[in-house]
Amino acid sequence: MDAALIPDGLKRTSPGKFFLWTLPWLGLLAWGGISAVLCLLLGLNQTNMSNIFAFALWIVFDLVVIALGAGAFFTGFLTYIIGKKELKDIINATVVIGFICYSGAVAMLGIDIGQPVRGWFIFWHANVHSMLTEVSFCITAYLAVLGIEYLPILLENRKLREVREFRIFGHNLHHIMAVFAATGVFLSFFHQGSLGGMFGVMYARPFAARWDFYIWPTTFFLFVFSAIAAGPCFTILCTKLTEAISRKKLVPDGTIQLLAKISGWLLAGYLVLKIIDTLGWVHGVVPGAGLTFMDFFREGPYGAWLLGLEIIICGIIPVIILITPQARQNHGLLILACLLNCTGIVLNRFNFIVVNLAIPVMPFARFWSYLPTWQEWGIALAVVGYGMLLFSASHRYLPLFPREKELNAAVSR
Repeated sequence: MDAALIPDGLKRTSPGKFFLWTLPWLGLLAWGGISAVLCLLLGLNQTNMSNIFAFALWIVFDLVVIALGAGAFFTGFLTYIIGKKELKDIINATVVIGFICYSGAVAMLGIDIGQPVRGWFIFWHANVHSMLTEVSFCITAYLAVLGIEYLPILLENRKLREVREFRIFGHNLHHIMAVFAATGVFLSFFHQGSLGGMFGVMYARPFAARWDFYIWPTTFFLFVFSAIAAGPCFTILCTKLTEAISRKKLVPDGTIQLLAKISGWLLAGYLVLKIIDTLGWVHGVVPGAGLTFMDFFREGPYGAWLLGLEIIICGIIPVIILITPQARQNHGLLILACLLNCTGIVLNRFNFIVVNLAIPVMPFARFWSYLPTWQEWGIALAVVGYGMLLFSASHRYLPLFPREKELNAAVSR
């Protein structure tokens, strides 16, 4: 039965080996399931979140996976709107990665709000003055768009294609995919920006705020820019990891090089704006709030090295590699640049969400530090387990990489 589901002409590992591969990811899901049940039944006292760290690990992880999933809408934009047809060789993988990231983020938010059965209140009893309402609406709406984009890939399954109605429906969906790609770009632009826009309206924490550019805080644009700069690199990492595990060529080098080049120039532009914004924050916002830059790093496990690591090591170095043709054509350097780029987005979200919140609002309050509980780690890492399982199953049973057969036939000859 398993062999009948594998795409025609493609080779996959035995069912037994595939089952063994899924065990650690099923273990992460089980850990996350236990953690979720404890949090839903006993409340958020299962976490180390508090009135100080109301966001904590889940929201850091949430913002990270949403940013890394930006490769889906941005690659769709490049493919269907800009007309970079060579990216069609990787567009299916980006859709699956985006679907994993966004569905995982929505699942984490369901645990975070404590009463997921009331999640529909966001739509029916919307607080029009809340940025969370706009973000939640856009995330769930874009997840629906990703589900629609994933559907024709799913209908390419060998068995499902035997059903004539499914085959015709999937074929027709392919013809209107540009409409969904454009819708996804619109939704993603606003929710990526609104996640950053939060740091323009945190009036209770003036030292975390940013100034306005027209009606939006600068972080609105920086969050969008950083997401589209890091998302393609995450797609490259997932593709290269799949190639390494399967020992097959899945995507032409030209496609990877184009995606890496675009990501490199986007990252370069983002870094220029990020450095300007940071300098303005250090010399304007921070002293205006009665603080100094080193007040953010005076105690606890957080140091100024975090900012240096984000901008220099995880920013400037990958930019140099990605925009230099000879460097990015080196497989090892390309992987290093993509890893550093994705690590930089993690540090950026961590610095905004956790380090900023560690600063006391009142002069008599103490400096806080935060360490997640095993329940928080369980729910966060469950998204990793879920992602590995869904991507593995998609690669095994769907023609995720359209040129896999052609590329490996050329290698075998």
